[in-house]
Amino acid sequence: MKNKILLIVGVVLFTSCATKKFKEKWLEKKAPATFKARFETTQGSFDVEANREWSPKGVDRFYQLIKYGYYHDVAIYRVVPNFVAQFGIHNDSLINKSWQKGIADEPVVQKNDAMTLAFARGGIETRSNQIFINLKDNYRLDKLTYSGVSGFPVIAKVIEGKEIVLQFYSGYGDKLGRQQEKINKDGNTFLREKYPKVDYIIKAYFIE
Repeated sequence: MKNKILLIVGVVLFTSCATKKFKEKWLEKKAPATFKARFETTQGSFDVEANREWSPKGVDRFYQLIKYGYYHDVAIYRVVPNFVAQFGIHNDSLINKSWQKGIADEPVVQKNDAMTLAFARGGIETRSNQIFINLKDNYRLDKLTYSGVSGFPVIAKVIEGKEIVLQFYSGYGDKLGRQQEKINKDGNTFLREKYPKVDYIIKAYFIE
């Protein structure tokens, strides 16, 4: 299946402890009502809390990605100041492709406040493995319609480490958002050679 280019607000948006032996049944795992997770990055750690009431299918996928070790050496490749920080293209193209099965669309329940997380998408049922963190209140994303779907359902919020999120390197702006196909193909080798200042998620795991 050809990689889809994920969009936010009409702009192109555009990994291993995770195993290549992807199991389809992982996508059936349901998340608890709420859970917390820590993301260790090259700038430090930040913690998030997810709430299944906000987006049941979205939170389930987020839970699956963390539980089954997806977030190992994953680039925070698209950081647009005063807008979003986006990540989710795995360095291993096989792992990346395994997680690209889209989930059903859902309504926006929680506003896209600053430091909330939501899946990027490129059309109907394309929320899969790419996520962005709102760097400010992005309420226009609550109702923005693109390619047949409306809004970006929030799945979680940063509860500790906001200052870490705001330190992610943003000097490349939206340039890398337009190079998703290249990142999908060549992974972090391409990024480290051409864009050495990009920050990375080292790993993510659940916390109490």
